[in-house]
Order: sequence, then structure tokens, then C-alpha cells
Amino acid sequence: MQTYLASSYYIDWQHPHVLAQAQALAAGCTTPETIAKACFEFVRDAIKHSWDYRLNPVTCKASEVLQHGTGYCYAKSHLLAALLRANGIPAGLCYQRLTITDEPPFCLHGLNALYLPDYGWYRVDARGNKPGVAAEFCPPTEQLAFPLLNPQEQDLPGIFAEPLPVVVKVLESSATVEQVYANLPDVELV
Repeated sequence: MQTYLASSYYIDWQHPHVLAQAQALAAGCTTPETIAKACFEFVRDAIKHSWDYRLNPVTCKASEVLQHGTGYCYAKSHLLAALLRANGIPAGLCYQRLTITDEPPFCLHGLNALYLPDYGWYRVDARGNKPGVAAEFCPPTEQLAFPLLNPQEQDLPGIFAEPLPVVVKVLESSATVEQVYANLPDVELV
């Protein structure tokens, strides 16, 4: 579990602002589940999805997402993992391979898995709700932003301790949210 608690370059929970936000969210919470819910709802509701709001700059590191209050799903998942890890809750990154318009091309969608003592690993999606998207924190039931509708859409197997390089490359090489959208990351599944 140590790998899912570590601070790293992208999930930089030891950054003073990230740590302070994590502590503020945990104040008054008495269980890992209530802490996790507070962190999830903060990232889902207080951090704006970059594409939905057409907000720059493009963020990647958890501390950048918190500082600017915006991020694509991938970046928001980095912040949620950082807030959870700062509170001693093991957290990793998960990905879905989805279509944008119910047919190819495909792109990755970023979300999280966190470990709750009463439930084990539990996936959550803090991308941000909007009409047609209603992700919630309701363990043990997963209520993610996007159900798999196309037979070719898939959940990538595994829980990653660090972001996929293809995701980092797109976020760090794009100057605007439009550039990210034009180059959404994808991987081939076997």
C-alpha cells in the first residue's frame, strides 16, 4: 500500500497548499469514508473541469490544479489522489477508454480508486457533474461519470500509483485546453 500513499512529482501531497487543503477537508471527519467523501466532493464540485469551462492554464500536478482551480479529468484525479494520500488513505489512478461521440476515435478518461477499510478498493470519478453526468460517492456502489456503452469501450485494468506517461505528455505539451482536446490521450488495448 505504500506506493499508493507516496508523494511524487505529480501527486505532490506534501506541497504546503495541498497538505493544508487536505487537513481542512478532514477537519471534523471521524472515519476514512467521511474524509474520502469530503475530498471527493471538493475536487468534483470546487475544481472546474477545464474543458467544460474552457479554463486555462492546462494543469497536471496536484498543486497546480489546486492553485488554479481547474483541470482536465486526469489532473483532477491527481489532486484527489494527493488529498486522499495526505490523509493516509491509499489512492491510485484508473482510466477508462471511451468514445467521445459513441463511436471511434477513443480517448482516455481519468478517475481514481481509493482503499476504504470497510469496502476495499473503490472507484470514484471527480471529473465534475453536469447535465448527463452524475458521479457520486456512495460505497460500495460505483457511480462513475461515464458508463461503458460502446462494446469497444473498456476499463483499463489495474490501479496506477502514477499517471500514465501518455497523459502527462499531452497535459505538459499543451498550452491551451483546446490543444489538449485536439490531442486527447489514448492507448491501444489488446
